[in-house]
Formats: sequence, C-alpha cells, structure tokens
Amino acid sequence: MFLLFLEHGCKIYIGERHYHPFPYPRGIIMKTALIALGGNALLRPHEKGTINEQYKHMQNTCRILADMIQEGYELVLTHGNGPQVGNILLQNEYATKIVPSMPLDICVSQSQGQIGYIFQQTLSNELRERGVERSICSLVTQVLVDRDDKAFEDPTKFVGPYYPRSEGPKLKGRGWHIKEAEGGKYRRVVPSPTPRKIIESSVIRDLVFSGNEKNIVIAAGGGGVPVVERDGKYLGVEGVIDKDLASAVLAADINETFLIMLTRVNKVCINFNKKSERSIDTMGVEEAKRYLEEGHFPPGSMGPKIRASIYFLERSGEKVLITSPERLSAALEGKDGTFIKRDSE
Repeated sequence: MFLLFLEHGCKIYIGERHYHPFPYPRGIIMKTALIALGGNALLRPHEKGTINEQYKHMQNTCRILADMIQEGYELVLTHGNGPQVGNILLQNEYATKIVPSMPLDICVSQSQGQIGYIFQQTLSNELRERGVERSICSLVTQVLVDRDDKAFEDPTKFVGPYYPRSEGPKLKGRGWHIKEAEGGKYRRVVPSPTPRKIIESSVIRDLVFSGNEKNIVIAAGGGGVPVVERDGKYLGVEGVIDKDLASAVLAADINETFLIMLTRVNKVCINFNKKSERSIDTMGVEEAKRYLEEGHFPPGSMGPKIRASIYFLERSGEKVLITSPERLSAALEGKDGTFIKRDSE
C-alpha cells in the first residue's frame, strides 16, 4: 500500500490521498517494511540478561537495520519481550513484601519502555555514526482483544517463576491459574487472546507515512498490552499476545505491504531436524496452510510466524520474508530466506 512513485515532483501514496512535496530526485522509489524482531535481538539462551549483554546484541541488530535504512527503507519495528517481562515478574515476586506487585499488563508496558529505550538509543547512535538523520521513538502500544475470547476460559501461556507443588493451593488463592510445568513444579498460566486491533495504529501511521520520511517507530513490543473495551473505555487485562500475530495486525492496520520476521533460522523448513528436511525459498498462502495442517510448523516454533503470515497476506499484505538477522541483506536480494506471497503472484 505504501510504495511510492513520483509524479510532477511529488510523492504519492498509492491508495491514499496524501500529497506532499518530495525533496528527493525524480525517479527514486521509496521502500517500506514492518520488521518483527525475535527475542534473540536482545538476549541469547543461557545468558544472564545483563544490560551489557542486551546492548551488545542490540548493537548487532541495529547495524543490520541501519543497512536497510541506508538502502532506502522506511521502517516500523516490533520486538519480543519474553526474557525481559519474565525478569520483571521475578522482581515483582521477590520484592512483594517490600513494594506492591504489579499486574501483568503493567509489566508488559514496563518491558516496552525498557526495550524501547535500548532499541531507539542504539539505532539512533548507529545512524548518527553513519551521518543518517532519523527521529526514532518507541510507543507503549495497546492491543484490543475480545473480552469473550475463548483463551480467557483456558489459559495456556506459562509466565513467571516456578513453584514447588506445595505452593499450589496458596497460588490458586491469589486468583491465578496454575498448571504443572517442567520437573513436576507449578507455574502460573495466563491467556493468550487473539489481537483484533492496534489502538495506536493511526498514530503510528501518521508518524511514519506523514510525508516526513525521517521518523522510525518502535511499537507493539512483546505483542502489545492486551486491553478490552467495556462501557466505552479500554481496560488492561492480564495476558500475553503472540508478538508475530500482533505484528501482522499492526502491518495490516497501517496498510503496510511487506512484513519481515527475523528469527534464529535462515529459512523456513519442512520436516525440520529430520533426514528429509527441506528448506523453502518461496511459497503461497495455500501451500503454507497445507504445511501448517500437516504439522510441519509446530506452535512452539515456526507455527506462529506462518499463522501471522497467512493473516497478513489475506488482508493488506503482498509479501512476507522470514529469515535470520544475519542473512537479512542477502534475503532482500533474493539469495536467502523464505518469501511467502499471495497465491495470485
């Protein structure tokens, strides 16, 4: 939707009615994308999660993003928050006798601020070193969910610390849903409702596609803060939203056409970790649906990304790219990664 072309020295958003003076030479085509970064943008497995570790990984990620920006891309960025919000919940739990603990929606918003600060500062510094002028902001983002979503009836998403079995009755007395986790211990579970709408999507759209191509927005961190609408008001609920699906909803809400999801693998594979493993260069929506139904993309790995891709492509999307941060440049040149496109293409 937001590819640009030049006519009479102006830039025109295809499908929109916004016309603005264009300062670039005639013939330049502007490129846009929404990039969803996985949790490894900040932390790796088995790390402690120190601030130095987080900055180190973010610097590596931002170098890759800066390359894209220098190549002419205007970006909206989203990110995961699993390790960070988990640590916030641990801090909540261990300090509960000293300061009041906060509900999960507040903790998710706190993680958005924490990661957003690291993200926008690091990317800004990287661009400034290259002499590239950009204004970068991170938004605390609310995501509307249906209060009648069936996920609220059967919470399944594990959050927070592990507890011994003896703590089970006490935990349930706090109004929590508890399930047995690894090692026979108990752990809290919360719902993961389906995102319906990004509340701040119009703000994001205005910032990025307003005619001033110097704004970069970081939004929907950790899938966004889930809220329901009741009596004309938005109210936070305790739950977590799949970050890939929230990114797809955001991309659709702002009429973006290109969604990039960065993860730990270079390409999507079927028969993963088997002798018959095969990587996929390109596939259509129906092919993706078939592989999903056949069980090639489990819920705990590639499944959410494929479901998010299907959602996006059946709405505003034209193409999805799934690859690793390290191979992003090669993938954009068609030399790596997996592209998923509309079946008509």
